[in-house]
Amino acid sequence: MKNLMKISLYAALFGLCIMVSTSGYSQEQESSNDVGLTPKFGIKGGLNLSNLYVNNVEDENVKVSGHAGLFAKLPLGTGVSLMPELLYTSKGSKVTYNNALQGRGEYRFNLNYVELPLTLVFNIGEHFNIHGGAYAAYLVSANVKNLSDGTISGFTDLRADNFNRADYGLVGGIGVDIENVTIGARYNYGMAQVGKSGTFTGDMTSDGKNSNISVFLGFAF
Repeated sequence: MKNLMKISLYAALFGLCIMVSTSGYSQEQESSNDVGLTPKFGIKGGLNLSNLYVNNVEDENVKVSGHAGLFAKLPLGTGVSLMPELLYTSKGSKVTYNNALQGRGEYRFNLNYVELPLTLVFNIGEHFNIHGGAYAAYLVSANVKNLSDGTISGFTDLRADNFNRADYGLVGGIGVDIENVTIGARYNYGMAQVGKSGTFTGDMTSDGKNSNISVFLGFAF
């Protein structure tokens, strides 16, 4: 668990390499969702494990949150599809404390985005797929929650204008499609600084960038 984020990054990049090397093979495969090359539209949601990083992606301050939204799967040919999505997702980080004055708890630093991932999906066999691409996001709100002994004891809204509203980065992941149900995991590697340089927010976030693992469940119609 110590290097979960770092391992996930390597896995995502490795998955992208696999996609290139197997694209010829993938295009010859046909899953049950690709019969007739019919577009699919659906809803999805799941769990986020997010953090902020500067130089190295680590998992000491991982915050648990979630995401939900819409997706489409648009076949480009047998075994390969384009998947645009529209999500509301919460990222950020956390800091734990344990002292005589405050007791035991954590500060959760929440960054809430409207996110637009765009990925290519390659089928490997009948149900399994790998996907990779990029995402762009817009920061809607930011806040800090103080959770003391499991209950919220403080809540502070932060000015979103003090952050860089735009975020973007790389996406890599895996999925399993069974009929109209999709289950998967994904890693988002942010490439934009969260805080504006030279501001208090920038100093507070230590010029951090978003790092996020998501596990999701989707239903197509």
